Amino acid sequence: MSGRIDETASFQALRIALLTVSDSRDRTSDRSGDTLEERVRAAGHELVARTLVRDDSQEIAAQFRAWIADPGVEVIISTGGTGVTGRDVTPEALADVVEKDIPGFGEMFRMISYNKIGTSALQSRACAGVANGTYLFCLPGSPGACRDGWDEILRWQLDIRHRPCNFAELLPRLRER
Repeated sequence: MSGRIDETASFQALRIALLTVSDSRDRTSDRSGDTLEERVRAAGHELVARTLVRDDSQEIAAQFRAWIADPGVEVIISTGGTGVTGRDVTPEALADVVEKDIPGFGEMFRMISYNKIGTSALQSRACAGVANGTYLFCLPGSPGACRDGWDEILRWQLDIRHRPCNFAELLPRLRER
């Protein structure tokens, strides 16, 4: 169940940056990044940046930090590096920059995945958090996982019209102390 959209409310586009983490892809072969870009734009959000970095925790964290420091970026979505192999270090990079974890994101992603791929969903370390008022969501590197993460979770939670509640409406309050 994805909730519902309150058609009486006005849509508010969010400023989203996309990061692909991969040692084997470049911009021309980045189908997962293309999948996310297509969905971000179709939903009416603004794609403010898109880049690709190697599976290196320091490079990933550096890109996260750069976008977290940019007031023009409200949401970062990464794809890739969330598995369990030695080169999969996106969750570790996220841990280096995040102020608050959003554990339910990974739990919900794995629940959705379980319904499609069974116990193989355990191999995903999809995760999310907040840093300096910016949302960070880390998805696996396959186009299917990106579709699932966007279509089943992010599409709804990044739409301020989604009821009963959503991440978008909390953006102004993320920096409260």
